[in-house]
Amino acid sequence: MADTVIEAEPSAPGGPPRRRSPIYYGYWLVGAAFTAQFISAGMQNYVIGAFLKPMTDELDWTRSEFVLARTIGQFVVALTGLYIGGLVDRRGGKWLMRGGICILSAAMFGCAYVEEQWQWILLNGVILTVGASMVGNLVVNVTLAKWFVEKRGRAAGLAAMGVSFAGIVITPGTAELVAIFGWREAWQILAVLAFIIIMPVSFIMRRAPEDHGLHPDGKSAEEVAAGGGARAAADFASSVTRAEALRTPAFYLIVLAFGLGAISIGVMLVQTIPYMTDAGYSTTVGAAMITVASIPSMLLKPVWGYFIDKADAQPLSVIGFAISAISMVLIVVGVRAGLSPLAFFGFFLLGCGWSGLIPLQEVVWASFFGRRYLGAVRSAGLPFSLGISASAPLLASFYFDRIGNYDGAFLAIAGCAVLAIILISMAKRPTRTAAPA
Repeated sequence: MADTVIEAEPSAPGGPPRRRSPIYYGYWLVGAAFTAQFISAGMQNYVIGAFLKPMTDELDWTRSEFVLARTIGQFVVALTGLYIGGLVDRRGGKWLMRGGICILSAAMFGCAYVEEQWQWILLNGVILTVGASMVGNLVVNVTLAKWFVEKRGRAAGLAAMGVSFAGIVITPGTAELVAIFGWREAWQILAVLAFIIIMPVSFIMRRAPEDHGLHPDGKSAEEVAAGGGARAAADFASSVTRAEALRTPAFYLIVLAFGLGAISIGVMLVQTIPYMTDAGYSTTVGAAMITVASIPSMLLKPVWGYFIDKADAQPLSVIGFAISAISMVLIVVGVRAGLSPLAFFGFFLLGCGWSGLIPLQEVVWASFFGRRYLGAVRSAGLPFSLGISASAPLLASFYFDRIGNYDGAFLAIAGCAVLAIILISMAKRPTRTAAPA
């Protein structure tokens, strides 16, 4: 069932007008995707560092016990993604997003009342994660891949700026909320803000341009008739179903490459503040390091998107992984040697690498497997990639609990990025021999 796309009527109720508009509706979806990823990523990952020390101190937990919830959350993302991807293909993301923000906000509000670890795991690791999955990355990026083909890199890059913007705004903002009101009240405030922001955004979501008499990339009927939509048509016609994708080596190479290449994100969002404070820096400086990484991560995403549309996303991924590997080494050397400028530059460079990961990943998946069944294909990869990334923050915490520092863990992350370079370089595009049934 996941590979079956139910085509809606061209004039679906509540859809954008069929007459040609000066602004292509897909650009409204880029804005919606920016906001959705800002909240989804922010409330899952960017807030967590500010809560680690106050919650573990008050509740007498180890850092690995605290991080366990986010590790479990990664597996929850993988499981829910198996269903979400197919639903986005068939029905679109509007109702998913509305239900998701209700679940997300309720779970965040409940985190204010946590007393036992099982409550934290249930609320933050399971319920919050389900809600965030229904709001964010998979839902909006699969939608954008259907609305954009020739401009897919730029659309994904602009929308992904929302993830980095969360690091600029949500991480220091949460640290201030915790400092002023306490961690319990901070969870409540964030829950209300998330609901107020996302519920109106859900009304913008639409499944695919063809449902509304539109064409990918905003091309007019005349442009399409003149051959201007050939690339989008070929992308659709060559789309690979979930079952077909699972039989290709490229599927697993891409999953492993981006799973290993992106684990620095989950680890550093959780561990940067305690890592810096352990080294003698203040909590404010620790939170600022997330901002130092997030600013280039946000501003350079459209730049990556531009080059992705002009070149091939696959070799560009090698550059992104290489930058991430080098930056992790610089951070460890800078902090260990007390060379603050080098450490700051390492975080800045880390953000430069992060900036390309989301648009690169989305375009690589879409260019290899096409847009028609992309939600189902992408969701099939989640158990593999998130299984890799889920263990990283927990393993880093275990390493700290036993060794007393993060140096070895961070250097291992750099090694994973190098392995990702090898894997993505080996991937070959699949070719379809027959149209799907």
